[in-house]
Formats: sequence, C-alpha cells, structure tokens
Amino acid sequence: MLQQNVSLKPYNTFGIDVTAKQYAVFNNVEELQTLLSVVDKSNILPLGGGSNLLFTSEVYNGTVLKNNIKGIEIVDETIDHLYVKAGSGEVWHQFVLFCIQNNYAGIENLSLIPGCVGASPMQNIGAYGVEIKDVFHSLEAYHIFDNTLVTFGLNDCDFGYRESVFKRKFKNQFIISSVTFKLSKTPQFKTGYGAIREELENMGVQELSIRAISDAVINIRSSKLPNPVEIGNAGSFFKNPVVSFTHYETLKTAYPEMPGYDVFEDETPVGKKLAAGWLIEKAGWKGFRRNDAGVHKLQALVLVNYADAKGAEILDLSTKIIEDIYSKFQVRLEREVNIIGA
Repeated sequence: MLQQNVSLKPYNTFGIDVTAKQYAVFNNVEELQTLLSVVDKSNILPLGGGSNLLFTSEVYNGTVLKNNIKGIEIVDETIDHLYVKAGSGEVWHQFVLFCIQNNYAGIENLSLIPGCVGASPMQNIGAYGVEIKDVFHSLEAYHIFDNTLVTFGLNDCDFGYRESVFKRKFKNQFIISSVTFKLSKTPQFKTGYGAIREELENMGVQELSIRAISDAVINIRSSKLPNPVEIGNAGSFFKNPVVSFTHYETLKTAYPEMPGYDVFEDETPVGKKLAAGWLIEKAGWKGFRRNDAGVHKLQALVLVNYADAKGAEILDLSTKIIEDIYSKFQVRLEREVNIIGA
C-alpha cells in the first residue's frame, strides 16, 4: 500500500532526515508488479538496507519501494558446490551467518557488511580478498519498464571494482529480486589480506574454519568501523583508487610507508590500488568535524553524521576531501556511496 510523506530516517544508515513523497513495501515480485502499475516509473528508488546511499535533499519527490523479499533455499548441488538462492531483501550479514552455520563456504570474509542481499551484486561488494563475483552464479531482476523477470549470469553482470552493469548500462532499469550464490562444500581459506591472520593469532585459533575467519573479520570491522546504530555512516565512503605503476613509484618515493596492492586483469598486473583511507589520513582529515558532519576518528575512509547533519553537508565534505587529495597526491578519489538527490 502506498503511503504519503514518509520519513526515511529509519531506513538509511546515515540517519539523514529526508521525506519520501511516496513509500511502499513489497514482499514478492507480484506485489512489486502491482506497485509499479500505479506509480511514476521514471522516479523510483528501490531501497534495501539503505546502507550505501546518501540523501542530499530534504524531500525525495519520487516513490521509494522498500524491498522485503525473503527466503533462502538450495536450488542445485554438485560434488563440490551448493547453489544457494536468497531473496534480495534478506539482510546480508544474517545470510552470511546462515551459510556459516550450515558450512557453506565462500562468503565468510564478507561478514558484517551492512545492507541486503540484493545490493551485493549491484555493488559487487568485497572485503579481505573476496568479492561477490567470486561466488556469484546468477540473479533474477524485474525490468521496471518491460514488466519482465530477467535472469543474469556472471558474464551478464559485467562486474568491476564496486561496479556492475546495474550501476552503469542498466542503472534505474531493474529491481533485483533474488541472487543465487555458488558456495563450496570444501573451504578455500583466504587469510592473506589485511589483518585477518594477525587477528586469528590474537584469537588463539588452532584449527582454521570459516566460522573462525568470520569471527576474525567481525572483530576487525567492529574495531575500525562505527556502528550505524550509534553514529550515522555508510561504511567506506570512497573507493580505493587505482593508479599507474609510474604514478605509484613517484608517490612511493615521497611516501615510503604508503601501502599499495597489485591490480590484475587476466592475471596480468595493470596498476596499483592505493588505500583511500591512508591518503585521507595522511592529508590530515581523520577526525575532522564541522557541525555534525565529519570524518571518523578511527577510520578516515568513513564519513559520519554525528547527530543531525544534512546530506548536503556530508556531500560537501566529501567534495572538499576529493579536491584536497587530488591537490596533494594527484589521485582522484571516487565516491563508493550512491548520491540520491530530490
């Protein structure tokens, strides 16, 4: 049922107080289809966990459709793999915990990432050496204008770094209804990225397991990233930038302590990925605050709403950071968070 003038403050992790002109919840594709038949399709915002967006106006003049499609099931099985289908409205971290409980391996490194299942392929979410594309099999998405349910395979999604076809070619054309993951019966542990190995040692883990890796990731993320329930944020605000080897060597000469990671295409190194958080901290922004908009004191990659910041204030802060980082390092940061205007 369509509601008028609904506050979206409870539905976005930045805690921005914005009013949706129209708002409705759908629990399945049939309900979504019915809603799409009575609203202006040119101005629709599908909403999952609200964890990767920033509202910059006090009113959103379109229709917000809250995704509540639930359900988890095994749809296929081989000797080595299980194909697990999840409704797009399932909370991502709860889905990860479900898989760990049932010993379905492959997404344990993605523990505690906020948001819902439907956003995971759209953003190609990733952490600690794993991305969605590594475990993705297929998804179903409803075409807003053609009124058809379309299946996308791995190659159809054109995954990139925090990118997919749904953020480019098919932006604002589809609403994802379910995602099927190809998970392993035999774990392939990935502990070489970030501080996972060190945290496992601190935990006193004697026998490696997907649960132990998940617990380590949860500990690391909890220690570095603010809880949106306590302070408004959308996690990592910026993407980690990729630069040429030449540019990297120039920066490395000036800043020997600067971290960098090889980026590969078809197993060939093509550049270096820098840590955006390191650049922002080095530039002196860590802990910065103006009114209620700021940069988190423990993780410079996270912009925060301390209480009643406007989305426009946080956007302005991000613009100033982008300009300053370019001025100091000749590196252009890109926002990972989606900016939603009126």
